[in-house]
Amino acid sequence: MTKYREIIRLTGMGFSQRDIMASCGVAQKTVVKVQKRAKELNLSWPLDETLTDIELQKLMFSKESKVSPNKRMPDYNYIHKELLRNGVSKKLLWTEYMEDCRANGDEPLMYSQFCYYIQQDEQKRRATMHIKRKPGEQVEVDWAGDTTTIIDPDTGEIIKAYIFVGVMTYSQYAYVEAFLDMKQKSWINAHVHMYEFFGGVAKILVPDNCKTAVIHNGSWKDQQINETYQEMAEHYRTAIIPARVRSPKDKPNAEGTVGNISTWITAALRDEQFFSLAELNRAIRDKLELFNQRLFQKKEGSRLSLFLGEELPLLAPLPATRFELADWKTATVQFNYHISVDGMLYSVPFEYIKKKVDVRVTDYTIEIFYNHNRIASHHRLKGRAGQYSTITEHMPEDHQKYLEWNGDRFRKWAERIGINTYTAVNAILTSKGVEQQTYRSCMGLLKLAEKYSDAMLEAACKKALSYTASPSYKSIKNILVTSSEKLASEITDTDTKTTHKARGITRGADYYRR
Repeated sequence: MTKYREIIRLTGMGFSQRDIMASCGVAQKTVVKVQKRAKELNLSWPLDETLTDIELQKLMFSKESKVSPNKRMPDYNYIHKELLRNGVSKKLLWTEYMEDCRANGDEPLMYSQFCYYIQQDEQKRRATMHIKRKPGEQVEVDWAGDTTTIIDPDTGEIIKAYIFVGVMTYSQYAYVEAFLDMKQKSWINAHVHMYEFFGGVAKILVPDNCKTAVIHNGSWKDQQINETYQEMAEHYRTAIIPARVRSPKDKPNAEGTVGNISTWITAALRDEQFFSLAELNRAIRDKLELFNQRLFQKKEGSRLSLFLGEELPLLAPLPATRFELADWKTATVQFNYHISVDGMLYSVPFEYIKKKVDVRVTDYTIEIFYNHNRIASHHRLKGRAGQYSTITEHMPEDHQKYLEWNGDRFRKWAERIGINTYTAVNAILTSKGVEQQTYRSCMGLLKLAEKYSDAMLEAACKKALSYTASPSYKSIKNILVTSSEKLASEITDTDTKTTHKARGITRGADYYRR
């Protein structure tokens, strides 16, 4: 704004134009123009005390004073809305405004005046308000624009490290940590470490609009919080209110602290070399302590003293356990009522076979959901791929019965059928290095007894044992399949002889010949 009052004052005191130019920092053309206009308006020093600077400006050279009251003013709300659309410019809107004025017989503004009034309206819209935050109410988080580096000790490669910044809005108490990337895991871990550093949780969390925080749906009003980020907020009982897109004033403390961090931490470490992320973060922590202890320039105390004295007592307590980062995956339940996660297999109730389920994966647990209801939970398996985690209740009833069998139960079952079946089963149970590997064969024999009868199985085992002392399930089955009729007739003959021997009064044909 031109210093009209000062130019008129110095002119009245008799200063030369050169001195007035030097004092007010304006061009000679401006001084001459102001002096001429003041003379036309009969303005001289001292001015009327009731005349404000804004009124003086309008009186001297304001464009508003030159506009005829008959001229039609622009529709500012319409223009503001249209300028947000792609390809729409002030020149186009002015052209349309001119055509509309002519059609309605109104006197239009010239293009320069049209732009001036639009600019004045935009400045009013950009008016900002200082919102006084309460202690412990809000924390702002962001990634710093400047990165730092670490050196791979094995290859000498220079690796970028990204700086996370969290700031308590009221005290401006800061937390800073370096990460090798800005992905979801780093973003969540940064928050977990930040809350532990603060020793409590603020009611409101204000993040930037990064993908790890917000899913964009066209406009900032339709933003959707990232699922994992929302889960973290629920764990810490805080509310996420993202900053609007391209609105740094929604989180001014984080934005301002980022600049200070670049000076007092990143730049302060610029000449040092670090060979691991842990080494870099130790150096950052040392600088951070000094940064938080640094006295304010325009008010008493420091970030640390203000935080400890007024903010920390009002923070919500940390939960009993720290938040555990989870990945969400989709899986289909296989016919063996298990799902595969990272090469390991976890059971699901058999009723969900061929259903698609959602899987929440953490470092220690596997949780399985169907239609947002948890249907199974397992400890996460580690080590060799292909391991099974099976819960008995997830199995069909007949499969559960299979689990109840063991070597002793198979031997008792075989003993009830006969000595040959017992001998064959015992041979099968001892044929492998691990007894459980033979249970499937023993179950097969059990099924054969149901199909052919106990007597047939006993006869087949007797025949198999006549060939080898260690018959297999397959050899016994082959005997039953290929010689079932012969075995049946042998069993019948044996039963008949046994019956004849039991009846001592039975006489043969030779007795009657005599």
